[in-house]
Amino acid sequence: MSSHINRGEFLGHPKGLFLLFTTELWERFSYYAMRAILVLYLVDQVSKQGGGGLGWTQADALSLYGTFTGLVYLTPLIGGWLADNVIGQRKSIMIGGAMMAIGQFLLGTPHAWVPGMETEVFYLGLGILILGNGLFKPNISTMVGDLYAEGDHRRDGAFTIFYMGINVGAALSGFLVAWAYTYFGSTQIINGQEVFVNDWQAGFVLAGIGMLLSIVIQAIWAQKLLGDIGTVPAAKLAKQQQKSDKKEPLTKVERDRIKVIMVLGLFTIVFWAGFEQAGGLMNLFTNEFTDRTIGSWEVPTTYFQSLNAIFIVLFAPIIASIWVRLGSKEPNSPVKFALGLILLGIGFLFMMGAVMEMNGDPTAKSSMWWLVGAYFFHTMGELCLSPIGLSMVTKLAPLRMASLMMGAWFLFIAVSNKVAGFVGSLIGHGGDAATQLENAMAIFSGIFITAAASGVLLYLVSDKLVDWMHGAESGHSNQDEASALEQEMEIVGEHDSVSR
Repeated sequence: MSSHINRGEFLGHPKGLFLLFTTELWERFSYYAMRAILVLYLVDQVSKQGGGGLGWTQADALSLYGTFTGLVYLTPLIGGWLADNVIGQRKSIMIGGAMMAIGQFLLGTPHAWVPGMETEVFYLGLGILILGNGLFKPNISTMVGDLYAEGDHRRDGAFTIFYMGINVGAALSGFLVAWAYTYFGSTQIINGQEVFVNDWQAGFVLAGIGMLLSIVIQAIWAQKLLGDIGTVPAAKLAKQQQKSDKKEPLTKVERDRIKVIMVLGLFTIVFWAGFEQAGGLMNLFTNEFTDRTIGSWEVPTTYFQSLNAIFIVLFAPIIASIWVRLGSKEPNSPVKFALGLILLGIGFLFMMGAVMEMNGDPTAKSSMWWLVGAYFFHTMGELCLSPIGLSMVTKLAPLRMASLMMGAWFLFIAVSNKVAGFVGSLIGHGGDAATQLENAMAIFSGIFITAAASGVLLYLVSDKLVDWMHGAESGHSNQDEASALEQEMEIVGEHDSVSR
């Protein structure tokens, strides 16, 4: 049974690629739409009295955000094992996608429908969403690679196309979710004053619709365009290829390569703990302490959540081209990883600048350009670091452990997200705005120092990591520039399906 039967092509690639492209586009739209408004919904005090928010403190909201995003990256460890050993990737995607849609719609349940049980319904929806994500997330990117036979050069460009779908979905989410919660919002009289109340539930429903589109598209065209890809559990497939029931022990090369994954995983905790402040602390800072006005128009807070995806689409080809043009001077993967950490730290220098501009005055507002600068450098750091992570997992992990090691990589990101929530929650429970500003400054400066120091340490051990890769770290010296650029963009493309 071949997984590479020709089922038609489009733009020189199997049509199945564009099915997976569209499936992931709407799934990422769904996730990032929900992520953009989660903390804002939790802390909305106005809606606590007359609308859709829960009225939590900032510290509690950021702690819950860290727990949620941590579990989002933890459950794929279980989902990857189930896909590898029991149900296969295709069923995992369909079951997980359906659960995610149900979870989003539960989050979007109007409070008037469940009086007195708003928090319980919220937790139920969040839990189902997390479990569904665990089944969906670790499997779709490996199916992209399965579309191509070993040695097929088109695989390099496939992830370039795939990552476009991910980032288009992520970019659209911030804009469309802002339209939803404002369009369906209303002006209410609260404590004798007219107040506009955002309809956060409409945003969650929109995210659920995006998830439904993802699984409907997959259900209609998967068999036609993918054939048997993803239907056989990977462990069973590897067993068939080995033609033996005996489980072979890991070789020294495999053990060394797994050590590289583990070491880079420790450093990725530092990176994502800082980077994931975007949906938490930085999101709240944007909402409360940033001047978002352009003329008479106020830029919705969630628009800034789309900056990362937009910057990736714009600059990923440029960064990839720079690495290629450097030729033999191109830094190795661990050095790129270290550079990513340093660039993350530079981004937090901009956040420190935003706080300093306010000069301790909580009634003042900082320029939105500090945020734009921070998101830009965070994205540049992501383009240096995150592609290396997934690329190393897919290239270094033994076939029989492919999804399991992908899940292990998610475990590191899970820890980092929980750390991110804890760090963000240090802004404090309630308190006056001046104290919150002081705490925010301490958090931003602490992340800057930690990221920069980690980058330097990783640079110092980079040569040893390259040795442990046993040849997986190869340059482009024998390739023309076009082919080398395609391979760089493959790495950039692969990373999004895991880290985003």
